[in-house]
Amino acid sequence: MNENRSLFALDGITGMLIATLLLIVILVVLTIVSLNVQNANATNYYDIKDEQSIKMFGSKVEDHVVTVGSK
Repeated sequence: MNENRSLFALDGITGMLIATLLLIVILVVLTIVSLNVQNANATNYYDIKDEQSIKMFGSKVEDHVVTVGSK
């Protein structure tokens, strides 16, 4: 019988807590990054000029889209 088992080994409760904590930290970091990206782009809106002359094929975006926001 294996007598070398430990409750606090990395494959026991401690390992589970480390993995759970790591996943929660990753979730928090990605949430903060996504909120910062969303806030940065919320004020970066654009306006479309000359809408009637836009063609389905052959029109360039640079000719019709004008960035109005803070960036």
